[in-house]
Amino acid sequence: MTLRSRFTLISSLSFGIVSIITSAVIFFAYYDSTKIFYFEKLRNTALISAIYYLEKDELPKDRHAQIKNEYNHLIQNNRVAVYNQNNEVTFGQNLNDKNIKLSHIQAARNNKGTQFMSDNQFYYGIFYPDNQGDFVVFVKSPNDSFQSQIWRLSIIMLSVLIIGLLAIYFLSRYLSKVVYKPISNVVERINKVDYNNISTAITSTNTNDEIEDLIKSYNKLLGRISENVLLQQNFINYVSHEFKTPLAAISGNLEVFAQKDRTPEEYKKVAKESLENVYEIENILNNLLLMSGMTKLESSHKQVRVDELIWKIYEKLESKAKEKNSTLKIDLQVAKPTLLELPGNETLLYLALYNIVENAIKYSQNHPVVITLSENNNRLNIEVKDQGKGIDAEDLLKITDTFYRGKNVDDVKGSGIGLSLSKSIFDHHHIVMKIDSTINVGTSVLLLFPSI
Repeated sequence: MTLRSRFTLISSLSFGIVSIITSAVIFFAYYDSTKIFYFEKLRNTALISAIYYLEKDELPKDRHAQIKNEYNHLIQNNRVAVYNQNNEVTFGQNLNDKNIKLSHIQAARNNKGTQFMSDNQFYYGIFYPDNQGDFVVFVKSPNDSFQSQIWRLSIIMLSVLIIGLLAIYFLSRYLSKVVYKPISNVVERINKVDYNNISTAITSTNTNDEIEDLIKSYNKLLGRISENVLLQQNFINYVSHEFKTPLAAISGNLEVFAQKDRTPEEYKKVAKESLENVYEIENILNNLLLMSGMTKLESSHKQVRVDELIWKIYEKLESKAKEKNSTLKIDLQVAKPTLLELPGNETLLYLALYNIVENAIKYSQNHPVVITLSENNNRLNIEVKDQGKGIDAEDLLKITDTFYRGKNVDDVKGSGIGLSLSKSIFDHHHIVMKIDSTINVGTSVLLLFPSI
């Protein structure tokens, strides 16, 4: 069932239920009030009948005649029964009425009055004490007029209810068309999206409502899907390009190596070069696997000492810095030890920081690399600064994109994954990474840790 049909059905049912309840309340209220009105009329008739039959001896003849003339249409002998103390009809011609039972007469005596309906007749009885004795006067009236009024009311209300239901149904269909038109437009635009233009955003409606939120959410989803598609495309290009170099080196060395016997030193050299290329391929694959599973990482976080990670990286990369004729320095300026603790994944944080420091050493161009740990506004800051070749302003905008490498990297080996992977890890730990660089001056990577 479509949303439009569901809206129409729900609104029609809601209106129908409310209308039926309202109609029922009105019907029964009118029914009761009309009954009360008819019984009140009968009560007056019973009182007049009592005066007419029982006060004849006490009223002047002209007054009695006047009452008879005025109320002759009400006082009909065949509708009046006046019972004496022995429950016998002494006045009126409504004799042996099977609907007036002894219990009704007794109820009129006890309660000073009683009323009931039976066989399409209204009955009303009153207790009337007189000098001749205590009497009970019962009068009756057919309920044809009452039934006619109730029947007409039923027809009118049923007609109004049916017309109202039809009106609300068609009105709901019209309103649903108006309300869901923006959704229909969004669906139409989505259906036009294909693989070639998947990154194209849907035009905003500028209505500041739920439809606008839906469009924004969909555009974000499209953006993520587009990034994944682009990542897959780049992955194929990257694998074919990056793996080709080490694989070609391995196969070339082995082909040359197999042409003739070699000395033990040559064996070791070829084996070493081949292992380096294999390790490079393995490192690329490990980074790719880690990136692909970053969003699914569910390892429980624990308190990590950031300064200890920095010292481990220092011990690991100090020798590599010396090979590059550079030096690696650590400047610790943190007074609060608590700032050096962070809840997170130790392995991932180590890898992210390692990539940043390793990149600084790679491109340091024989200048020192300084790692500064400081505090600012109750939060830890780590700056990794080198005085190397720097990054072009155009490249700086894309430097954290997966597989992207700057134009001035020359022959420095790299996969274009390190910074992208580090940024993903930092984002996972709510650490802000800022990169500032100037060509031939150097690069500074500033990490702003969460405040505590």
